[in-house]
Amino acid sequence: MVLTKGNLQSYSRLPAKRMIQTCFTLLFFVISLVAVSTVAKADGKSNVYTIYHIYVGDKHIGTLQDDEPVLSYIEETLKEYEKEYPDLSLQIDENIKVIPEMVFNEEKEDEDVLSSLEDKMIVQAEAIALVIDDQPAVYVATIEEAEKAIEKLVTQYVDKEAYEHFQMMVEEDEDLTLKVGEEKITNLSLTEEVIEEESVVLPEEVLSVEDAVLKINKGVLKEQPYIVKEGDVLSSIANNHDLTTAKLLELNKELDVDSVIRVGQEIQVTVYEPLVKVLTTKVEKVEEEIPYQTEVKEDDSMWKGDQKVTQQGQTGIQLLEYEITEQDGNVIQRKVLLEEVTKEPVKKIIVKGTKEMPSRGSGSLGWPAVGGYISSYQGNRWGRFHRGIDIARPNNYNILAADNGTISFAGSQGGYGNLVRINHNNGMETLYAHLDSIDVKVGQTVAKGQKIGVMGQTGHSTGIHLHFEVYENGQLKNPMDYLK
Repeated sequence: MVLTKGNLQSYSRLPAKRMIQTCFTLLFFVISLVAVSTVAKADGKSNVYTIYHIYVGDKHIGTLQDDEPVLSYIEETLKEYEKEYPDLSLQIDENIKVIPEMVFNEEKEDEDVLSSLEDKMIVQAEAIALVIDDQPAVYVATIEEAEKAIEKLVTQYVDKEAYEHFQMMVEEDEDLTLKVGEEKITNLSLTEEVIEEESVVLPEEVLSVEDAVLKINKGVLKEQPYIVKEGDVLSSIANNHDLTTAKLLELNKELDVDSVIRVGQEIQVTVYEPLVKVLTTKVEKVEEEIPYQTEVKEDDSMWKGDQKVTQQGQTGIQLLEYEITEQDGNVIQRKVLLEEVTKEPVKKIIVKGTKEMPSRGSGSLGWPAVGGYISSYQGNRWGRFHRGIDIARPNNYNILAADNGTISFAGSQGGYGNLVRINHNNGMETLYAHLDSIDVKVGQTVAKGQKIGVMGQTGHSTGIHLHFEVYENGQLKNPMDYLK
């Protein structure tokens, strides 16, 4: 008979345990009793004994004069297992039979029956197997724990609230309507079919929900390629993949301990591959900006190098619905389901000048200030030779280039203070001194009448004015010979 935790407890409530097994051998026992009684009456003797044959499956392991030791041993064994595994439903694996027999002569019982029973008797637990790829992957105690394990497997990568909402959507066939910034799961699946099957296994094979999920996640070792990176050596690659160097070489027959590996080379390693992965498909609705474009227009009335913005750019707005597929939380596919522009972008318009600025002067100098008068001419003054003319009291303090040219100097120079020199590329050069500020740089091309700075009184100056000098072929000239 098969003894389980349940029926052993029910049998123990019977007044005489020796009668337990008679339900399987009642007919045999009655026939034996009648036969013995008949013989006893025939010879006038009444010495009759009962012995008990102990079987494990079809194998006879011995004979006892009392069945109590066997029953007690089974009961105590189950009690010990119950203490260690209180949440499991336990049973004896083998079919243990106790068969009584009536005999005339008292027989000696086998002393090693219990030790033989101990060797052959296996206690097992009822469990639910999670079968993956036709193989039992893990065992848990109940169908409820199996469901929890699958849920926990999924909610490693899916928010539990989103998971519960998805289940509700499926049950209620909810319409998939999204608000901006909202996402909903549309499909959840596993890469392998997971089947729940009833099973009987050793108690130590039954795992908690947490341990079952860890075992599924860890999976099995599989070979996969590794691409050698800068600084890698065989020992470091092996160590990073929990391998010995010898095992790494075994996986790569073309290598040996003296092999030189190169960056980009492919080497086989082993990694743990999960038994099953979680596939999630979800839809999200987002509002995204549409970047504006920039248009550049040319204007030949503006100097080359000058530009201005005539229309500021504005970003547009669009509504997008994405379908995102993830495997174990990693995005493997993303596609647009719906695209709706709610605000068109406005392009930015920049106007750039194309007018070329001539660098060669005309030879005719223009007045280098905005109005004003000559407060001091070239010649002897205060015991010294005054090299140019001074222009004072202008309408504003802007200083203008006397002709087209290239800036050859722009900075501070002794008694001149802030100074600008223009090479007119025709043998002539003009000098502008005592500036408060300078608006040009060396190498810059300027046009006649272009502002090059602001009048001031830097250097040796008695007031705000412009000191102006003219040179031709390196010789100092009188500005009044060139100014109109």
